[in-house]
Amino acid sequence: MSLARAEPAMPEEHYLNSERGLWSWLTTQDHKRIGVMFLVALLLMFLLGGGYALALRTELLTPGETVMGRLAYNRAFTLHGVVMVWLFLIPSIPTAFGNFLLPLMIGARDVAFPRLNLASFYLYVLGAVMTLWAILQGGVDTGWTFYTPFSTATGTDVLPVLLGVFVVGFSTIITGLNFITTVHTLRAPGIGWMKLPLFVWAIYGTSIIQVLATPVLGMVLVLVALERVAGVGLFDPARGGDPLLYQHLFWFYSHPAVYIMVLPGMGVISETVCAFSRKNPFSYRVLVWSTVGIAFVGFLTWGHHMFVSGQSTFGSGAFSVLSMLVAIFTALKIFTWMSTMYRGSIWISTPFTYVLGFIFLLFFGGMSGVAVAVTSADIHWHDTYFVVAHFHFIMVGASLMAFLGALHYWFPKMFGRRYPESLGIGTAVLIIFGFIATFLPQFLLGNLGMPRRYADYPEHFQPLHVASTAGASLLGFGFLIVAIYLGWSLRHGAVAGKNPWGSRGFEWYSASPPPESNFHEPPAFPHRPHDYARPGIEPEVGHAL
Repeated sequence: MSLARAEPAMPEEHYLNSERGLWSWLTTQDHKRIGVMFLVALLLMFLLGGGYALALRTELLTPGETVMGRLAYNRAFTLHGVVMVWLFLIPSIPTAFGNFLLPLMIGARDVAFPRLNLASFYLYVLGAVMTLWAILQGGVDTGWTFYTPFSTATGTDVLPVLLGVFVVGFSTIITGLNFITTVHTLRAPGIGWMKLPLFVWAIYGTSIIQVLATPVLGMVLVLVALERVAGVGLFDPARGGDPLLYQHLFWFYSHPAVYIMVLPGMGVISETVCAFSRKNPFSYRVLVWSTVGIAFVGFLTWGHHMFVSGQSTFGSGAFSVLSMLVAIFTALKIFTWMSTMYRGSIWISTPFTYVLGFIFLLFFGGMSGVAVAVTSADIHWHDTYFVVAHFHFIMVGASLMAFLGALHYWFPKMFGRRYPESLGIGTAVLIIFGFIATFLPQFLLGNLGMPRRYADYPEHFQPLHVASTAGASLLGFGFLIVAIYLGWSLRHGAVAGKNPWGSRGFEWYSASPPPESNFHEPPAFPHRPHDYARPGIEPEVGHAL
């Protein structure tokens, strides 16, 4: 049916116009403005990392040299990985949407430490500048994992990248501490732990991982830097060191880092599934405790990256079982989301389209993750394109679907305007199809034995590489369309109104865009989050149910 509504009006005063001028943004302590600044910086990093990806796929169109030499290829895939992992995927949803929404969702005026929040943004920018300095210095060829002994011996300038990622890690730790403190101390009266929005739970679990794991990354990066500068020998077998020590320390952080990327996305999906199914979550507690379970077990699975390193049979078996345990918690989430949608009043919207893409990529990527957790299978697939496809489905595909879903779902909240819905849905379908077309051939390449990180390959692999590059081109075209219509909507989009989705999320109790103080009066939340069982809140714009 069609719901007719009067044309909504933009609030006269909101956080975007409460102060004017560039200086007001650069010195702001408003969590919403800091979230928007993070969003802009993240999109610039995504543009750079995506440009490197297209360059790599272009080189792999044909065997032999296509557009770049071997060293240039090594540098390109290293900087692609560094930018996408450290400067986009890990900080993406927590810094942009977590900063903007978490205080709104718990009825707070701001985060616990506004000045530290601004400092975390500048640390991120400083770390990004230091990391990207390597581009001007000729690039780095170690891969984004900086494996020793190559990273301690290569002739390329690794130090700016190591120190840049180290500084970005400080930004991550500060952000995590700020969110944990905010959730513990600034919840509005009546919001107990089992009344927290599911997105807040996801950010809270992610913050715990950030605070506990990131110092290990910082420590190991400093050790590699000392190895290069002072030759301390911790990872050099000739001096009594062990290069596998680096792998243990690196993956102790970097496997939980996968959940730093994916857990916030799961929170986004939990919010949007309820909103566009018009139903309460099938089980709020299952979604909460599976978040806690993923955060805990993620620390115990790093060894499955080292099945071919010579570790003991018992160690490999234990890490294999623990890796599969994570899949149980993930499956609980997927079944709960699907049960929430079952017999719901589904609203096919742009955010919901990305929800469907997220669930498919998470399920497919998760099942391939269970496969590579089997030691006998992983020996065949290790360091092949099968692994590349697997972690892109999980780390990039699922995280990116959630990021785009969050951007479209909360775009009216952040900027007070709507985007062309039909164009958004069509582009979402194009992006999902383009992503699958890019990485599905890589599963086949890996199964056939094509090693990753190689610029050359036998001719019989070319058809699959061409298919993958064609998918990447579709993907890039889809992102270009999103940038165009969202940029257009910032100025010319229809006014959204306070709650265009008719959501029961606590953040929609505030105006869209919110005032500088978040709420004009102390908020009262009379119902539980995601409570669609009671009538009373309908969308402010018409839609088909």
